[in-house]
Amino acid sequence: MDEDKKSDIESQSPPRAPSVGIVKDVSDADAALDFLRGEGPVRPMTAEDEKRLVRKIDWMVMPLMWSCYCLQYLDKTLINYANVMGLQDDANITESQFSTLALIFYVSYLGLEFPHGYGMQRFPTAKYLGLMVALWGAIVAVTSACKNYGSLVATRVLLGCFESAVAPSLILVTSMWYKHGEQPFRVGLWYLGVGTGTILGSIVSFGFQHYNGNAFTNWQAMFLLLGLITVAVGITVFFILPDNPMKSRLTHEEKVWAVQRLRENQTGIENKHFKPAQVLECFLDPQTWLLGFIVISSNVPNGAVSSYQATIIRQFGFDSKTTALLQIPSGVISMISISSATYLAGRYNMRGIQIISLLIPGALGGCLMAFVDSKLGKLMGNYLTNVIGSSLPLMYSWVAANYAGHTKKVTMNAFLLISFCVGNIIGPLTFTEKSAPEYIPAKITIIVTCLVAVALTLALQAYYIFENRKRAKMIRQGMVEHLEDIEFADITDRKNPEFKYRL
Repeated sequence: MDEDKKSDIESQSPPRAPSVGIVKDVSDADAALDFLRGEGPVRPMTAEDEKRLVRKIDWMVMPLMWSCYCLQYLDKTLINYANVMGLQDDANITESQFSTLALIFYVSYLGLEFPHGYGMQRFPTAKYLGLMVALWGAIVAVTSACKNYGSLVATRVLLGCFESAVAPSLILVTSMWYKHGEQPFRVGLWYLGVGTGTILGSIVSFGFQHYNGNAFTNWQAMFLLLGLITVAVGITVFFILPDNPMKSRLTHEEKVWAVQRLRENQTGIENKHFKPAQVLECFLDPQTWLLGFIVISSNVPNGAVSSYQATIIRQFGFDSKTTALLQIPSGVISMISISSATYLAGRYNMRGIQIISLLIPGALGGCLMAFVDSKLGKLMGNYLTNVIGSSLPLMYSWVAANYAGHTKKVTMNAFLLISFCVGNIIGPLTFTEKSAPEYIPAKITIIVTCLVAVALTLALQAYYIFENRKRAKMIRQGMVEHLEDIEFADITDRKNPEFKYRL
């Protein structure tokens, strides 16, 4: 490679073709390229080979990824169930203090996102994830010993610190293993942990409300058991989940196939070199800010619903046991909306349209809760708001598919989760003691933020269409020359004129 082309790769120059040449020095490129250059040739992969390979990958990574996300959702919302099991009386906390507990988790979650992003790039991703899962499980178990507001604050802060690693880690793992068309449904599979976590939480809460031990209250026993289960899952992830396809339990031939088939993504697999220029580009990229504001606006209602759902249902006049069971339909609705929307998004390349199709019913749910007088209508509205959170895996898959350059990708993962936290911090704040028990301002906020998210999603969709048309025109006019191995050169999406954004 001559010095001009080498300089182009290192400086990530603007996409004036040809901007990147054939990669001869793999030390600063994607780890996948180094792997492929060191392996001997294998036979071509057939369509049937690829089907078998994808099934094998699914069984190797998906159950563990689902377990992590299910437990992170269940563990962070245990306080929601504990609140109707006597937490406020046992710990002598007020309604406003409980609101603080609901949001302080997201404050620490927000603060650790960028450190986690750096850690995930520098260390083996799966090992890092497993360690964080085990640590937050230990914090959940320790919560069983909390008897006052101060100790609950401390455990919520630490829980946010460790849980904040899970979503960005799983987004990275998904992009390491799956092609862009496969990613939305796979993100949806592990994100089903939200729905299953809601169902399991309801059942567990109902069961523990029949516990009458002397050593622990029912909510303390619930925290202890689920915390120990989470620790066990974290240890399993640490030792069983592969760090990447190159270091997996696949055969030699399958490893090469697993890497080669991801060339079409043009997003790479892994690079351990932190590149400040890619961080800067991430924050100068219009899609970063559009995605961030979509996530904030769509997670204001999500934060409100996840923290106050049990409280809202109980105020309809149900006892605590019935309240627990009445949250099960929320989980079912969430699972149906997640699986259907992510399947359609991947099958037809329509992430944006599916996000909008989830936000509009969510706004309708807010209308039912705010403006309908009947108990049944309000309950149906409450259930409908659960589809709002189902838009998040589609945004996760948008990032996995549309951000190239490993440092840029981990930076965006962190920023996306910071935006998630901001929305979830604002959400519980809309539930004020002054507006109890109807919480009309909070319900109107759900409507407004859903509609804002719809408008921003349309704007992002238009941006992607504009960029794709501009790049297609450059290719038609012969301004772009395909360069070998650019897919694994760790080049960002904005510097690669061949990159096509997924809608």
